Amino acid sequence: MDHDELQRRYGRDEFYWGTEPNGLVETVLEFAPERTAPAAIDIGSGEGRDAVYLAEQGYGVLAVDPIPNGLEKTERLAEERGVQLQTKEADINDLDFPSMDVVYSCGALQYLRPENRDAQFERFKAATTDGGIHVLFAFVDHPGIPTPPDWGDNEHFYQPGELRGYYDDWEVLEEDELVFDDNSGGEPHQHAAETIIVEKPDE
Repeated sequence: MDHDELQRRYGRDEFYWGTEPNGLVETVLEFAPERTAPAAIDIGSGEGRDAVYLAEQGYGVLAVDPIPNGLEKTERLAEERGVQLQTKEADINDLDFPSMDVVYSCGALQYLRPENRDAQFERFKAATTDGGIHVLFAFVDHPGIPTPPDWGDNEHFYQPGELRGYYDDWEVLEEDELVFDDNSGGEPHQHAAETIIVEKPDE
């Protein structure tokens, strides 16, 4: 979805994606290393439902999104839930961040331009602590599934297996392929996607 359209939708009082966490973010607790004062980044945090969930679990959270209205909703939700987090307005294509134990992204990796992916994934990996994890979701090009009706010009599919290829030097803890129904934008459609959970080896 184009950023202008997201800004418009996030500007409404209700939460476009809801306030309950995505199931993927709940896997962070299963795989993340035990740390004192763990730090996590949510890349493409939207309106904050997953970032706030991580903050509720005791993480110091940096919620990153290019949409100002989304970040305002994130801060509002955090206040309503009685937790603190940091927000940052940034584009995934030139994003950098301090060292994190958990790098999480669900629904934003398609905005990372193909020619920029090698460099940015290496940057994200370098900013991860030894033993830290990445929990990632990416939309995949699938021959049997048409491009979604709300797909923006700034969104780019991944090829099957491409996401895992950026982590050949990390341990794959879990991976999955999925096709699911969606009704975002008011028109029923399907998505194909892949998820991976990977761990950075100790140096």
